[in-house]
Amino acid sequence: MILPKTLAMCLFISTLGVAKADDGAKFPLKPVKIIVPVAAGGSADKLTRVLAEKLSEKWGQSVIVENVTGASGTLGSAKVAKAPADGYTLLETGEALTLNALLFKKLPYDSAAAFTPVIKAVVNPQILVVNPKLGIDTFQQYVAVSREKPGTISLGLPTNGGIAQIAHEMLNQRTGGKVNYIPYPGGGPAAVDVIAGHTNATLITLAAVTEYVKSGRLKALAVTTTYRSTALPQVPTMAESGQPGFSVESWQGYLAPAGTPPAIVNQLNRDFAEVLRSPGVRRQLENLGYGVKASTPQELADTLAGDMTRYGKIVHDAGISIQ
Repeated sequence: MILPKTLAMCLFISTLGVAKADDGAKFPLKPVKIIVPVAAGGSADKLTRVLAEKLSEKWGQSVIVENVTGASGTLGSAKVAKAPADGYTLLETGEALTLNALLFKKLPYDSAAAFTPVIKAVVNPQILVVNPKLGIDTFQQYVAVSREKPGTISLGLPTNGGIAQIAHEMLNQRTGGKVNYIPYPGGGPAAVDVIAGHTNATLITLAAVTEYVKSGRLKALAVTTTYRSTALPQVPTMAESGQPGFSVESWQGYLAPAGTPPAIVNQLNRDFAEVLRSPGVRRQLENLGYGVKASTPQELADTLAGDMTRYGKIVHDAGISIQ
């Protein structure tokens, strides 16, 4: 489903979250909850738990991480959309917010008006990994098998219709390959099943599997960005492995319910950015493979609008849909 151009351009953009006013109100006065709409153990969960610990120390209030899985992340998003607009319930998200708006015919919330951008926290490559016993040692071998023996490689998707599937469909369109997609409720379970040999491969946010690759439990073939990751510098890019110009960079950030007061949005942005930029947290995240961004609310709004334009074409060309 492709949204009308007017809606696509304004989707997720809320001026409520980008005002510069500050009424000086003290926040937070009680625990803050961050909803992660995928299973524990993946990159979204890892990032949020790092930040939650530091924000709790900064605020002197508990920051609770709650994993609400199901329906490609839309259940967690719906919970935040329906929460009071007071800054005490936040949503961890990334491209999935845009992709779900493109892929689902009907959602339990209005994507164009439900959220206020707070911060784009990090960017990350997607990385193609396989079980070390599969017998595929290079990205070129993987492409050859997917083209010559279509559907024989089982590839776990961290979410159905997520950025991993979009990136792989971009690859398929270039190579003529085909794999057997197996959807999961998050990157953690998808990676564990590849390690166990239940599936052959996964295309996943790099930070979710950095430790598995370093320990040899997964074999990394290539990253989707035009640059190599400093966390795994030995892993080549798809662009330098026979697919020139290939580039997909995922991101993760935080949103609040629409109508959250500008002063609270701005404080949340400042506090998240301060934690992200602190030397210890930055080092920890970069070692996992993240690139710290710490954007303004407006910059996140611009990212969301840009994603809608770019990924809308890919979804249409690939014929991807979720009922």
